[in-house]
Amino acid sequence: MNRFTSHRQRSPAVLEETNVPIPDGSDGQSSTRDGADLPSLGAAPDRGLPVVGPSLAYASRQGRWVLLATVLGSGLAQLDGTVVNVALPRIGTDLHAGLTSLQWTLNAYTLALSGLLLLGGSLGDRLGRRRIYVIGVVWFTVASVLCGAAPNATVLVLVRALQGVGAALLTPGSLAILQSVFRKEDRATAVGAWSGLGGVATALGPVIGGVLVGVAPWGWRLVFLINVPLAVVVVVTSQKFIPETRDQEATGRLDCVGAVLASVGLAALVFGLTEGPAERWPAYTVAAVVLGAVVLAGFVLFEHRHPDPLLPLGLFGVHQFTAANLVTFAVYAALSGGLFLLPVELQLVSGFSPVAAGSALLPLTVVMLALSARGGALAQRIGPRWPMTVGPIVAGAGIALFARLDAHSTYLGGVLPAVLVFALGLSATVAPLTSSVLAAAPDHLTGVASAVNNDVARIAGLLAVAVLPSIAGITPQAYADPALLSIGFHRAVLIAGALCALGGVLAFFTISDAGLRGASPAPKV
Repeated sequence: MNRFTSHRQRSPAVLEETNVPIPDGSDGQSSTRDGADLPSLGAAPDRGLPVVGPSLAYASRQGRWVLLATVLGSGLAQLDGTVVNVALPRIGTDLHAGLTSLQWTLNAYTLALSGLLLLGGSLGDRLGRRRIYVIGVVWFTVASVLCGAAPNATVLVLVRALQGVGAALLTPGSLAILQSVFRKEDRATAVGAWSGLGGVATALGPVIGGVLVGVAPWGWRLVFLINVPLAVVVVVTSQKFIPETRDQEATGRLDCVGAVLASVGLAALVFGLTEGPAERWPAYTVAAVVLGAVVLAGFVLFEHRHPDPLLPLGLFGVHQFTAANLVTFAVYAALSGGLFLLPVELQLVSGFSPVAAGSALLPLTVVMLALSARGGALAQRIGPRWPMTVGPIVAGAGIALFARLDAHSTYLGGVLPAVLVFALGLSATVAPLTSSVLAAAPDHLTGVASAVNNDVARIAGLLAVAVLPSIAGITPQAYADPALLSIGFHRAVLIAGALCALGGVLAFFTISDAGLRGASPAPKV
């Protein structure tokens, strides 16, 4: 049997022997009948039962609790990705850490997360998506406590890498859970709500970081410890309301060699691309780029020959899946490459305070909360092609509008118009983009599909942050001169805006409406 065959076409004997409650899809209540193929959504048993069929209604009470658990859990990783940036200067002062140590404080987390996302998705598909999701949350939280207690920069970097491992376990699980437990007609709406609510963590991160860092000389440690109460809510809610789902056909050994190849290749490539432009490309940085490229090529070859690969390359034989990930790469490279310089421009050129600069994108949260779920529902009705075309073009225009910022810019006159245009475009883009990726994959591979898409987005951001400053002319010397920094920033956001708009053009020519509109079944690969 093809291992990519849809779950609904397999294991009939096992399904017929199960006599368990069936949710009615309206209010989270259930009734019992013989021959049911779904375990109770409320009880979420973990006894090796068959994969749960997607029947949970978005508007049901349980559906709202599932959404809360997945939003808060993925929000931990998103929050950590932004809140730590504000704390870096205080961390450097308190731990006597130089610039390189501070860079690795960020990179160790991101590289561990990016390199192990595929393994996290595979573990969820095999061992239970809820189980791995909860383990990831607990792992992430324990590592956060260790970060908050770190006595020096070396220990902090090491435990930040451990924190990235936890994030790699929980991040793909959140979307995979939504895709595997909600009924098909509600998935795009659920993903849209997940996108909007998850954006709260991203937007509030810099503000929360600025407030916590100012609490006391050790306030930067609170940046990590704030994860603890959120994690408690996630674990309790997940255990009570999220049903267990898994891929019953996943057999054989885990592809740990593939995970190592992906992690090493990515780390070498990012290291070389980050250090090379700043150091004028010494031999070791060129060697790192070459090594990274060779190892990643070896990873693809290894996955092609592996009988049970970490990355099923057959997924990329589905046109919609490949196209949506190409759009993801273009859009998220633009977002990460352009916007990571915004707080620097606002503080060093426009004279904003750290908290004011961190608060600049708060309207993005409001707009995404109001529009993301509606954007997902619209894509469900008309198909994802037009939202994914118009959205990135509008978002790219918003990024390009940041080129108007200078030493005399105010928030209302310079920043807010760009943020609002950017927010409108992003609200139209995120939900249909994510839903298209997940709808293109068979139900039993949603964990892997989610991990691939997350990885594509994060790798795009890593590469863009490494390369865009040098392309825009932001050298160490320019960084120290506000006038030259502003010129480089203007180039960077114009390039990023054009790249984001290119993602929209790419979507117009490659994305099909058939995979998402009207609850069409996921294609088989």
